[in-house]
Amino acid sequence: MRMQKQELVDEHGQAITPHTPYRTGSRIWYYREVEAEHPIPFEAEVLFRDEHLLVVDKPHFLPMIPSGRYLQETLLIRLRKQLDLPQLTPIHRLDRETAGVVLFCLNPASRGAYQTLFERRTIAKTYEAVAPFRDDLALPLVHRSLMVAGDAFFTMKEVQGEPNSETRISLMRRMGNLALYQLEPHTGRKHQLRVHLAGLGIPILNDPFYPRVLPDKGEDFDHPLQLLARSITFEDPISRETRQFSSKRMLACAFPE
Repeated sequence: MRMQKQELVDEHGQAITPHTPYRTGSRIWYYREVEAEHPIPFEAEVLFRDEHLLVVDKPHFLPMIPSGRYLQETLLIRLRKQLDLPQLTPIHRLDRETAGVVLFCLNPASRGAYQTLFERRTIAKTYEAVAPFRDDLALPLVHRSLMVAGDAFFTMKEVQGEPNSETRISLMRRMGNLALYQLEPHTGRKHQLRVHLAGLGIPILNDPFYPRVLPDKGEDFDHPLQLLARSITFEDPISRETRQFSSKRMLACAFPE
């Protein structure tokens, strides 16, 4: 049954059929089946595509890759099916709760060149977030801290020690008790922006993990995390062109100019 659905693939992403020749040392890949997978009613938008690179504007709530209770309802699996790109792989990742610009590689041979941009920190990313306003917080500021695994599963926390994370935080505009912030991460630790803002006493609006882990309410699509990967800029390692991509999405809170 799974072979008929083309759910078994080789290491190159090609479907395994009853007529596929046996190869010694070959590997077969398949995704586990997930029962009653909850549909996620939001779609990604393709911003750019060439023979190496796919740039996508990801919605809130859609996981990047299969994990936990999500398989088909993930960005990677949707894109592979919709665009007929079985070898598509992510170059970096966004949290399920975060929306915005994310990069994928179409050609496995090119993936390392793009990942090197992140490893060498030669790629510029900007985010936007809605969080409480603090009039005693002097902005812009650069926040540095040592981040380690948190006490609760899948969380992170800040502790004393040599910093391994850095974010520049600027105020874009204020509306009452809330504000719109621009965030420029210099490092890419898991949940870095969420942890840094919570540590400064301005946790991102609708964050289910920080400053404390909230009870799981299921799929609450009406209250997305107010965090958006707004733009990404880099020199393409293959074409040597300067690339700049921006999300077309807006955070749910409206701010007057």
